[in-house]
Amino acid sequence: MNNQPSIILVEPQLAENVGMATRAMMNCGLYKLRLVNPREDHLSAKAISASSGAEEILYNAKIYKNTREAVADLQEIYATTARPRNQIKIVHTAENAAKEISKKIKENTSNIGILFGPERTGLHNDDISLADAIIEIPLNPKHCSLNLSQAVLLVGYEWYKNQITAEDVRFVTNTTTLASKEMVLNFVKHLEQNLSEHPGFKDEEKRPHMERNLQNIFTRNHLTEQEINTLYGVIKYLKHK
Repeated sequence: MNNQPSIILVEPQLAENVGMATRAMMNCGLYKLRLVNPREDHLSAKAISASSGAEEILYNAKIYKNTREAVADLQEIYATTARPRNQIKIVHTAENAAKEISKKIKENTSNIGILFGPERTGLHNDDISLADAIIEIPLNPKHCSLNLSQAVLLVGYEWYKNQITAEDVRFVTNTTTLASKEMVLNFVKHLEQNLSEHPGFKDEEKRPHMERNLQNIFTRNHLTEQEINTLYGVIKYLKHK
């Protein structure tokens, strides 16, 4: 658990939002929560319920009177904000910040925290001034306001992506397997035999074109053995009808 950033919620207003933020944290494998002067009890029934099974993060949260105390033992701070602050800071997208944070933690060069501000106003400029860099999530400039838990989830997800190796695309066959080309082509041949009375197959000029079309339809769709067997059953039923 030490090889991850601390999530620091500064003066959160609603217990439900704290609970939902911990749910977002656990979704992304983040367990270190610090709360700065929360307005409501972070262990209230509302917070526990909103955490949806992530209450262990609430129980282990550390409470601080102010932001300066909350970051005192950290070596590097990132502050999330959606609006310009007229401060000279490096500004990262959440994706780029996550890559940088992951690299520094893996190299064991920094103990890092990420600041999130109150729901209504966001971080105060004094809080921003404590940060080494800013995380900005590029959104529609006409409406870039996020719920606290949404912001935690977006930043947390970018972090989590750097901790896992996920396939971009997967093809799930469940209990069956992909049909071999031989099985698919045998089915196409069977289908053609049952279409022998079709006008397109009787026309010697049209027949090759129809055969190619049928072969393309069935060879490009990654059919499973179960699906091929189902299609055989459909043809048999229609033939008897």
